[in-house]
Amino acid sequence: MNPDTNAVAREPQRVLIFDTTLRDGEQSPGATMSHAEKLEIAELLDAMGVDIIEAGFPIASEGDFRAVKEIAERSRRATICGLARAHPTDIDRAWEAVRHATSPRIHTFIGTSPLHRAIPNLTQDEMADRIHQTVTHARNLCDNVQWSPMDATRTEWDYLRRVVEIAIRAGATTINIPDTVGYTAPVESAELIRRLIAEVEGAEDVIFATHCHDDLGMATANSLAAVEGGARQIECTINGLGERAGNTALEEVVMALKVRGDIMPFHTEIDTTRIMNISRRVATVSGFPVQFNKAIVGKNAFAHESGIHQDGMLKNAETFEIMRPADVGLKETSLVMGKHSGRAALRSKLKELGHDVGDNQLQDIFVRFKSLADRKKEVYDEDIDALVRAQGAAEDALELTFLRVICGTEAPQSADLTMRVDGEDRQITAQGDGPVDATFAAIKGLVDHSARLQLYQVHAVTEGTDAQATVTVRLEESGRIVTGQSSDTDTVVASAKAYIAALNRLLVKRRLVPEGSDTPEINYRDVV
Repeated sequence: MNPDTNAVAREPQRVLIFDTTLRDGEQSPGATMSHAEKLEIAELLDAMGVDIIEAGFPIASEGDFRAVKEIAERSRRATICGLARAHPTDIDRAWEAVRHATSPRIHTFIGTSPLHRAIPNLTQDEMADRIHQTVTHARNLCDNVQWSPMDATRTEWDYLRRVVEIAIRAGATTINIPDTVGYTAPVESAELIRRLIAEVEGAEDVIFATHCHDDLGMATANSLAAVEGGARQIECTINGLGERAGNTALEEVVMALKVRGDIMPFHTEIDTTRIMNISRRVATVSGFPVQFNKAIVGKNAFAHESGIHQDGMLKNAETFEIMRPADVGLKETSLVMGKHSGRAALRSKLKELGHDVGDNQLQDIFVRFKSLADRKKEVYDEDIDALVRAQGAAEDALELTFLRVICGTEAPQSADLTMRVDGEDRQITAQGDGPVDATFAAIKGLVDHSARLQLYQVHAVTEGTDAQATVTVRLEESGRIVTGQSSDTDTVVASAKAYIAALNRLLVKRRLVPEGSDTPEINYRDVV
């Protein structure tokens, strides 16, 4: 038995958490993470108690392979998984990436619904043979093999049962049932798992998993229903990040099981007090802000404005809160830091907020903290979180060094900008229809690109006229989609930094897959 199977065998009510933020989450257009960011997120997932981390798709690129390999080598307790299509070369590459993990896993898949069978133009028998061959190949390399029939919820029942039995006989230890397009409903999700366990030969020897997408807003409900039906592994992502409408949100299923144990007597090994910290970090590195009213981790999840609600909260918090903010690692905003605070106080505050930083990182944050404290009357926990999240990568080719915007009641506006480009300072003056437009025009004048602005979004980190603004910018160029995010008390400066952050990511993508390159790119929309 592999470690995951052992855990469930010992505790039948234990639900394994399989996090695919670094694979399925990163497939969200514009959510590409840097190598260092992937390592950081993997470390946070490991520390919070995630059972299996799907670290990436090793065959997709050299960068993906290196990230999965290093995560596998650095992991402490989690099983590290690599995704592979039903091809021996994919499987070999995945194994090479994860083989040095303390607990490695290969996850291989193929689309089994009529629509997906038509893509490789395979008959049912031909596909069944490929499943047997590839799962056998994976099991010969690794004792821990997961197999997924992509678009399982739209696959004919008789054929789904047949191929699941083939995968089990070939050596799969986990059978994942993906609702790839978010089509199913909770009653169907539970019944499908229940029926597979009851009717598939060898079902008692494997763990059944569920992987749900949120196209109809039912991913969390479908995952919990599958657990009721007998699934003992939930595939999910932080903040529900993922293709199209996203995946099952880790924080939602974990807290649902914790809060409603009275009707769902299952448990996970997740340290829920770490949820808020990793949610914020994933939002920053992915460039996908969390909506204010998002369950569990949204800014308003524990906020109360209505007079009736506020009165009830003052008398008894349980009147309008079914969980404590501290349960997810959310501490009440406190004003304890200012311009007279020293490094020791800042380090202590960072640790309290869940940020374990090294000396060099502390020094960088401290310099920016002092600058912020000079500009703001009050420095809140959220401000300090934003300082940590706004740290630039050392390898960035572009850096803002000076910006002055001249505004008036009549257009055009003017921006004087100095940027460091590959170590050399360059200066330009540009005009635009407003201060942000002028700033972006200046940046474009120094960095040649044809990227189209897809998204420009601003929100305040805290309250007040001196609040930091967090700006998100998404760019698209020749099919490459990148996102940048930054915070500053000056919205125009934050906008410039976010635009430059996106351009830095675009430059990285250009290097990885140059235009006209023969390097094949994986079509992620053919993935689980």
